[in-house]
Amino acid sequence: MNRDKEQAIAHKGRHIGVVIAVTMLFWLAMNLFIGPALGLTTRHALLFDFAALAGFIYAGVNIFQLWRMRQDS
Repeated sequence: MNRDKEQAIAHKGRHIGVVIAVTMLFWLAMNLFIGPALGLTTRHALLFDFAALAGFIYAGVNIFQLWRMRQDS
């Protein structure tokens, strides 16, 4: 495997890790701290749940792409 391909795989892996971590921290902050402090309704909480779900689906698609990149090499 050439060096450029290895760097691309490493970069994509770091990107996925950051997306998962930021999504989880955002979801926890909104549901445990910020949402109750602002008195948001359950409708807003569901909106944040869907936003987190979208982030995790995005990460899942990227994980699949990363797996395919590694299979090609």
